[in-house]
Amino acid sequence: MRVAVVSDTHAPRHWKGLPPGVAAVLADADLVLHAGDVCVPSVLDELAAFAPVHVVAGNNDGPEVAAWGATPTWEGEVGGLRVAMIHDSGPAAGRPARMHRRFPTADLVVFGHSHIPMDVPAESSGVPVRIFNPGSPTDRRRQPHGTVGWLEIADGRLVTARIVPVT
Repeated sequence: MRVAVVSDTHAPRHWKGLPPGVAAVLADADLVLHAGDVCVPSVLDELAAFAPVHVVAGNNDGPEVAAWGATPTWEGEVGGLRVAMIHDSGPAAGRPARMHRRFPTADLVVFGHSHIPMDVPAESSGVPVRIFNPGSPTDRRRQPHGTVGWLEIADGRLVTARIVPVT
């Protein structure tokens, strides 16, 4: 299972249309996860043209995004891996332990909000959950470039997790 992970697209202010670098990543995706701050549902329509989309509501998402299907949190199985998603994971201090308490059965928690790409494997944090923030493809906030995430999952295992720079 190949999963594209996107967050904080902030359309139409920052997302004027599907960026070519994002489209290149989406072309190979079997599933898209959007970790919130979509802002307008047309972004989700663009993503859904590539693969099915699961989305959580961010602090800038209104009723139109909720009507598209955004929920405060999402939990599901992706290729046998237990995945949870939330927009705002709270302060950086204690984040892995807090996400494990919030989603005790998850193997992976995807989040957004900070626009700062991050991948913290469970073995690095001391708790049995990996946390992953794809950053933002369009509102990079002090980052050198926009980013999205890429996950490859097989047999209930996360085989690849990487942050992909996009233009």
